[in-house]
Amino acid sequence: MINIIRYNDEEGRRLTESLLSRSQLEHGNVQQTVDKILADIKANGDKALFAYTKEFDKFDVSKDNILVTENEIKEAYSKVDEDLIRVIKRAADRIRSFHEKQKTNSWLEPSPNGEMLGQLIRPLEKVGVYVPGGKAAYPSSVLMNIIPAKVAGVDEIIMTTPPSAEGVVYPTTIVAAHIAGVDKIYKAGGAQAIGALAFGTETIPKVDKIVGPGNIFVALAKRSVYGYVNIDSVAGPSEILILADNSADPVYVAADLLSQAEHDELASAVLITDSYELAEKVKAEVEKQTAALERREIIERSLKNFGAIIVVDNFDEACELCNRIAPEHMELSTREPFGLLPKIRNAGAIFLGHYTPEPLGDYMAGPNHVLPTGGTARFFSPLSIDDYIKRSSIISFSRSALEELGEDVIKFAEAEGLTAHANSVRVRL
Repeated sequence: MINIIRYNDEEGRRLTESLLSRSQLEHGNVQQTVDKILADIKANGDKALFAYTKEFDKFDVSKDNILVTENEIKEAYSKVDEDLIRVIKRAADRIRSFHEKQKTNSWLEPSPNGEMLGQLIRPLEKVGVYVPGGKAAYPSSVLMNIIPAKVAGVDEIIMTTPPSAEGVVYPTTIVAAHIAGVDKIYKAGGAQAIGALAFGTETIPKVDKIVGPGNIFVALAKRSVYGYVNIDSVAGPSEILILADNSADPVYVAADLLSQAEHDELASAVLITDSYELAEKVKAEVEKQTAALERREIIERSLKNFGAIIVVDNFDEACELCNRIAPEHMELSTREPFGLLPKIRNAGAIFLGHYTPEPLGDYMAGPNHVLPTGGTARFFSPLSIDDYIKRSSIISFSRSALEELGEDVIKFAEAEGLTAHANSVRVRL
């Protein structure tokens, strides 16, 4: 099910390369379908949106029932266990507290000569949050996408999510969105919802940015509308990479590998260790724990295709490999995890120590669980309030300040052949 390989063997090199070359989007012919849907939404607005909702979600939607009402919100609360509501509120408080610390301020810096430079930070006006429906509800993702937008000061946060055939949205999704501070919830899913948010329809307004996870249709639609609106990222399959020494508990390590392998068949779960003894114990424990898990078939396929236990010669080699893979989630399950931290350059989220399992970050820790996948941690960051703001540069010069730099501007502009640029300054001097 999960194999032990040595990094410096041919098989080890081959597996590493397969992990590094995983496509963010295995889309086949889906793109053509997505393009057709988006073009239809752009041209026909609500008419197309309602037709696709009827076709794919079997709900006869209209302008009168597409918006989740106050009564539906109250009903959702009545259907969710009170203890779960308490947990969602506690998670929301921790997520909000973490993201409050990410705030940065506008600034202006005047100079005695009459020059003033600065930076103005403003929140986006409208943000669309996509929330998957389908077979499961993920209120944690609702919190992670909405709360940073709220902290950033976004004027209007609009959520879309696919309804059931009866026009019902998961109660936990509604409750989490309400607790997080959403402004409106629309019953629309798939590529058609992304198109509605990107182009606007008679009922759903055009937004400035679309965030949130979804299936391949949603991911490709987000990629296609980039430019009409901004997007957070095009997310790939989930990943975990655990770096462990012989101080690690094989029971813990196996459980953490399986926590990611259960997402889907394309998820990646990898252990890197310098201890062959630990590798063997983890392998045995993975097989033992998998036998008792509900999503056993998914886990087995995931581990067969994208799972491995890689034995390295030393931790310098291990850290080099970790940085090449640039995982979404990384656990440092070692005696001195903080000692290794400076060597880790590329990872979406880093979990340090034997008692910091990855699911803690998924739900309750506070940092955002929307993370770069597919090796993009080399240049992307976790979702944050920076994703919901924009910056404007501020420039103000008096005549005397312009005189100090004017001749240099003229020379620069003329060197580029832009004489009108030069003249714009010359006429003032």
